[in-house]
Amino acid sequence: MTVDLHVREAGTGHPVVLLHAFPLSSAMWLEQRNTLGERYHVVTPDQRGFGGSPLGWDEPSLDQVADDVAAMLDARDLDQVVLGGLSMGGYAAMAFLRRHPSRVRALVLADTKATADLPEAAANRERIAARLEADASADVLVEDVLPTLLGPTTGRDRPLVSGRVKGLVEAAPPAAAAWAQRAMAARPDSLDTLRATDVPALVVWGNEDTLSSRADVDAMVEALPQGRLAVLDGAGHLSAVEVPEAFDAVVGEFLDGLG
Repeated sequence: MTVDLHVREAGTGHPVVLLHAFPLSSAMWLEQRNTLGERYHVVTPDQRGFGGSPLGWDEPSLDQVADDVAAMLDARDLDQVVLGGLSMGGYAAMAFLRRHPSRVRALVLADTKATADLPEAAANRERIAARLEADASADVLVEDVLPTLLGPTTGRDRPLVSGRVKGLVEAAPPAAAAWAQRAMAARPDSLDTLRATDVPALVVWGNEDTLSSRADVDAMVEALPQGRLAVLDGAGHLSAVEVPEAFDAVVGEFLDGLG
């Protein structure tokens, strides 16, 4: 059963839907709403349980997240959109491609991967989910997840960005974060989904990202029939937040090229 997603949006024109990273909310897309929203209708939903969206009672599944997004589009009479996602948002975008492929006009995948979790990674997600439930706090996210999100350049040179991301992580609802960890752990390999996605596609990667490797993003670009890669220097796993000007420039150029 779908939930009614809380949405932040800006601008008019062709719709561009951006799905946020774990364990953040649509607040991470502030710069993109301001910049890309000058030329496009930028739609940034809070995925279930995060930001202003309810968690609901469904079992953890990215398919459910994808259907939430489809219902959100239906409510806005948006038939076909440019779909983008960063990290967990990329996983959700690939689930959307499996379930609603005709609704995707073009694709942006940032700092994510198409492969399923290895057993040790899935076990670590379950460990974090169990602690989130036991502690009923975001402490484990601050201790274990936050240090992996930002690149060393951001840690050294961008204290305001570091502080902002820490605040977003601390605000993550424990129940939603646990649900999302289990949904991500259960996701399938999506390389065949990408091979069947013959629409313009941009893969964005921060060259200091340690969660999504260069091999991961190269595999996505190779799988996508119309895929191309943009590498952003000095950015870690949250490239859209760490280097928003560079991120918006490559995504804006891609969007402008769609005609």
